[in-house]
Amino acid sequence: MAILVTGGAGFIGSHTCIELLNEGYEIIVVDNFSNSKPESLNRVCEITGKYIMIYHLDLLDSESLEKVFLVNQIEAVIHFAGLKAVGESIKDSLKYYKNNITTTIIICELMQKYNVKKLVFSSSATVYGLPDTVPITEGSPVQAINPYGRTKLMIEEILQDLYISDNEWSITILRYFNPIGAHESGLIGEDPSGIPNNLMPYITKVAVGQLKELQIFGKSYSTVDGTGVRDYIHVVDLAIGHVFALDKTLKTSGVKIYNLGTGKGYSVLEVVSAFEAATGVKIPFKITQPRTGDAAICYANTSKAEKELNWIAKKSIQDMCEDSWRWQSHNPNGYTKNEELENPRLIRSEVFLMPKN
Repeated sequence: MAILVTGGAGFIGSHTCIELLNEGYEIIVVDNFSNSKPESLNRVCEITGKYIMIYHLDLLDSESLEKVFLVNQIEAVIHFAGLKAVGESIKDSLKYYKNNITTTIIICELMQKYNVKKLVFSSSATVYGLPDTVPITEGSPVQAINPYGRTKLMIEEILQDLYISDNEWSITILRYFNPIGAHESGLIGEDPSGIPNNLMPYITKVAVGQLKELQIFGKSYSTVDGTGVRDYIHVVDLAIGHVFALDKTLKTSGVKIYNLGTGKGYSVLEVVSAFEAATGVKIPFKITQPRTGDAAICYANTSKAEKELNWIAKKSIQDMCEDSWRWQSHNPNGYTKNEELENPRLIRSEVFLMPKN
């Protein structure tokens, strides 16, 4: 029996694949590589010394996805795949609604058809919108303020309705805060296209000389230094959280929601300072206008995950900075731009074609 990982070549997905393999799980990855690289999975195999079955397909292609269920014994699904840029979601909202929601419905329909009713869903703290109070608990008001966040919130509601209609399902919804860092090997990390949307890859691109300076959006918030405060969590801690969530999902039924963060907030300037201290690299920056919709302070209450999953984030902000820099300095251009797999002996990238009736 295998765990199907959608979007497994992405930043969080690839790190989770490592932790799943290290725990002895057999995994199957489905990815269309629209915002990820096949090379990340090649390196997952290099790190773990284990084999991954990979299917290069789009989740909107329900016919091809069904073949994955037909030819494999799947025990559960971890669903990472989805478009994730807030700015792009505002400019092209229909693209986000069609992709993120429709693909999830397709996956759930196939899971139901093949009696695979164990699901871990990759949600986001963006469902909380502009929080009224911090730290944010799972019971805090949900009020997504952009199309990306609304797709996550709508999917959460769809999954809860799914359980109401069929209580054999076991669904765990994980609301991430701000993942940064990279695997300690320096072999895999975050590889955004163009100018990064997130803070840490922006910092590392400046550090490696690809960008002139960091733009900091506003310095007039009611925070320790006027810059926005966020809950930054090491991607490896986050990946381990998925393994703990999967273990609980396999053993229970119902719908469970957990925040995954550190429970501590750092300002933008505190992160910059921590990066400079950890690496010795100076980061030039410029203060620009605040972005509409940015909260001043956003960090998690993680006590529910600690109690029910027995999980807690362990890595420090220094670890996050050191590992991010190790990845970027060893891979200044990210993963190879060649979409072909560099070592096809380790992994497979094909869809089995099943005969049609």
